[in-house]
Amino acid sequence: MLYISNLCVNLLIQKLMIMDDFLAARAQMAMSLGFHIIFSCVGMVMPFLMAFAHWKYLKTNNEIYKGLTKAWSKGVAILFATGAVSGTMLSFELGLLWPQFMKHAGPIFGMPFSLEGTAFFIEAIAIGFFLYGWDRFNKWFHWFCGFLVGVSGLASGILVVAANAWMNSPAGFDYVNGQYSNIDPIKAMFNDAWFPQALHMTVAAFCATGFAVAGVHAYMILRKKNIEFHTKAFKIAAGFALIGAFGAPLSGDVAAKSVAERQPIKLAAMEAHFKTEKGAAFVIGGIPDEDKGEIKYAIKIPKVLSFLVSNDFNAEVKGLNDFPRDEWPPVIVVHFAFQIMIFFGVIMIIIGIIYLYAVFFKKEWLNKNWLLKTFLIATPFGYIALEAGWTVTEVGRQPWIIYGIMRTVDAVTPMPGIQYSFYFFTAVFVSLSFVIVFLLTRQIKMVPKLYDPTDPQFNAKQKKL
Repeated sequence: MLYISNLCVNLLIQKLMIMDDFLAARAQMAMSLGFHIIFSCVGMVMPFLMAFAHWKYLKTNNEIYKGLTKAWSKGVAILFATGAVSGTMLSFELGLLWPQFMKHAGPIFGMPFSLEGTAFFIEAIAIGFFLYGWDRFNKWFHWFCGFLVGVSGLASGILVVAANAWMNSPAGFDYVNGQYSNIDPIKAMFNDAWFPQALHMTVAAFCATGFAVAGVHAYMILRKKNIEFHTKAFKIAAGFALIGAFGAPLSGDVAAKSVAERQPIKLAAMEAHFKTEKGAAFVIGGIPDEDKGEIKYAIKIPKVLSFLVSNDFNAEVKGLNDFPRDEWPPVIVVHFAFQIMIFFGVIMIIIGIIYLYAVFFKKEWLNKNWLLKTFLIATPFGYIALEAGWTVTEVGRQPWIIYGIMRTVDAVTPMPGIQYSFYFFTAVFVSLSFVIVFLLTRQIKMVPKLYDPTDPQFNAKQKKL
């Protein structure tokens, strides 16, 4: 009896240790992706702001735009290097933490990853040409190099999203008796989810980066620092932010309809929709109660959810109760993340409407501190919405790492001590964050000396040179 009791205790301890490692592996991926997605979005969008400022310089010959282009290009270089580090770490983590996933999935969706590597190398070459091509290349070829940085960065982000979309909508193979056969990497890459996810991600990146950059320059205007320089930068960034803010509802609608078709359980979790019904209501706020199968304190707009997913106010929407309980994602997490994304998305749309109204009808508002303070407060809103959206995407797919085929718990490494890896990678990413903040802060402080030709410090610096 004592032997059996000890055996049971040991098995229980072993099970708990495996669960600890499993949670540590998931936490490490969540932390790594949460950091990397910020760098990725900046890499996808910031080069286009830089290229636009450069184009303005070439068209107007205004030296402020030249300085702005150079300032932004240094920021692009800093964040490109950081994104390269965090992306490399993520690639190692996939093999380290999820070997079973990579063993089976790697041969199927390896193509977008290999193409992403090609896009990365093109981006690296183009940014090198741009940084060191001033007064060495033809002016329009030089501009094209900067534009190519944006195109390759955008392509890189879309290709990675295609790989993630495959996890949500696996395609390009036959799965029979636990074996993968008849692999078609093209079909795998262009799966049913890749376009909705890539579109929504791209639009969200423009929105998040645009608002973040506009907020930084709004802060400098409020401090009365190099006002003309930062005003031009603010206007460019705000324009890109508005493109993203107004495009987000459209791309979100495409993405939501795709989720409703492919992953109805994820949609049900997003809305905390427990009972299958026709004319389903769209839920705002509320606290889901998974045990009772209801949502409390929510505002319900009748029939709107049915219309959003199928353009029919009386369409049937499946509820969570139609699915096995062990296949439910964490409803509270998914629902709250979805509500956060919607909330900040709506706030940014409202800010965009106010800004457009000021541009066309109330130009005196453009010089008001309250408008600049609004953009300053909204600096992190896009990235909060972005992180919440990715939480919906990833947590909403649970318990699957490959939707409907492989569970996340079956893909994790059997290697013990993953929590120590989590601590190490967390320390690395936190250190990178401090380094980035320091470098970007220094860049902003150097505007008077290096980038704004209207500042006396700039002229003094040029005379010394």
